[in-house]
Amino acid sequence: MRFQSLFYTAIFAATAAAVEPDESGRYTLTADGIKAQFIPYGASLTNLFVKDKNGVDRDIVLGYDNTSFYPVDPGHPVLNAVPGRYVNRIRDGVFTLDNKTYHTEHNDGNNTLHSGTKNWSFRFWNVSEATKDSITFSLDDPAFSTDMPGRVEAQVTYTLTPNKWHIKMRAISPDVRTIIMLTQHTYFNLDAFANPSTDLVWNHTLYMPYGESYLEPDPNMVPTGKIIKAPKNSTNDFWSEPHQFGRALNNSDFVGNCGTASGCAGYNNQWLIRGKKRTKPVATLRSDWSGISAKLSTNQDGLVIYTCYWFDGMTPVKSTQGVQGQDRTIKSSGCVAIEAHDWVDGINHPEWNRMDKQVFGPGQLYEWDSTWAFSAS
Repeated sequence: MRFQSLFYTAIFAATAAAVEPDESGRYTLTADGIKAQFIPYGASLTNLFVKDKNGVDRDIVLGYDNTSFYPVDPGHPVLNAVPGRYVNRIRDGVFTLDNKTYHTEHNDGNNTLHSGTKNWSFRFWNVSEATKDSITFSLDDPAFSTDMPGRVEAQVTYTLTPNKWHIKMRAISPDVRTIIMLTQHTYFNLDAFANPSTDLVWNHTLYMPYGESYLEPDPNMVPTGKIIKAPKNSTNDFWSEPHQFGRALNNSDFVGNCGTASGCAGYNNQWLIRGKKRTKPVATLRSDWSGISAKLSTNQDGLVIYTCYWFDGMTPVKSTQGVQGQDRTIKSSGCVAIEAHDWVDGINHPEWNRMDKQVFGPGQLYEWDSTWAFSAS
C-alpha cells in the first residue's frame, strides 16, 4: 500500500521544474525572506537563512560545512534530522504491543533513545521530488530494522513559502500494527553565534502558551508517569509569559532539571499541549540581539526543549556563522533543540491513553505537520 500523497506528488512533479543538488550534495530551496538547504542523509536540514532585524541573512541552525561528515560524525547529535521510527526514550528498551514483548537497543544507558543506532537519522533517504521551494524524501524501513515489528513506508516533505518553513511527515505500516512517533530534530541559535556578548542561548526567550504541564522525568529523563503543572515563574514556566532560558540559572532546581543522574543544568524536558483550542503558535523562540522570532504551529501534543547541555565545545560552527577572531565552537548550552512529537514513552503508559497517537497499522496513516514562521523586529 502506498501513500495517497505519493499520487499527488507525481502530479506535482509533472508541472514543477526539478532542481539538482550542488557539488556538496545540498538541495537549496528558496522563498521570499528564507533559504533552506537539505541533504538525503537523515532527511536533514543543513542551513536555514532568515533575515535579522538589520536585514542581515543569518544561518540560524546547527550543521557542518562538510556534508560528508554527517554520516561519520561519531557523536551523531541528530542535527536537524528525522529520527524514527519511535523518537525519544523507551524505558529499559522494552515495550509490549498486542500481548507480545519487544526489546530495543540500549543506547542511552539502560534505555532506548530515538530507536537506537540504526534509526532513521542514520539512513540515506531517497529524494522523490525536488523543486525550487519544496523537497520530498522517502524511506522504506524493513521490519525489525530497529527491533520493532512491521515494515514502514515514510515520507517527509519540506516546503518554503514567504518567511515560513512547512514540514509534513507521513508514515504507514502496510502489514501489521507497530509503533510510530516522529519529529524534526531542529537545533537553533537565533544569533547564528554572531552575538559578540554571548554564544550561548541563555539570552533566548521561549513562550509556550499551552505548555502549563510537563512530564515528570526520572533521573535519566524517562517519564515517571506523573504529569506536573509548572507554577508561575518556576524554572519550567514558559506558559505564563515569555521567559529567558537563563533567568533560572541561579534557581536551586536548575542543576539536575534536565537529568539529576548526570547533573544536567538546563532543559531536556517535554511540555504537553492538551485540552485547549490552539488559536496561536504553540511555541515562540526569540532573541532580542538578532530580533529574530521563530513561531511554531503543529498538530503534535508535546514539545521537547533541549538546551544542548551535552555539547562539549568540540563541534565547530559553520563558516556562515560566528564572529571572526572569537572561538568558533559550540559550547554546552550554545543551542536549543525544539522537537514536536507525542508523549515520550507513551507506549509504556496506557493510563495516558496515547495508543491511538502512537500505534498504527495495518494500513493506518500517521500524519505529522508543523510550520515555522520567522520574523524580525
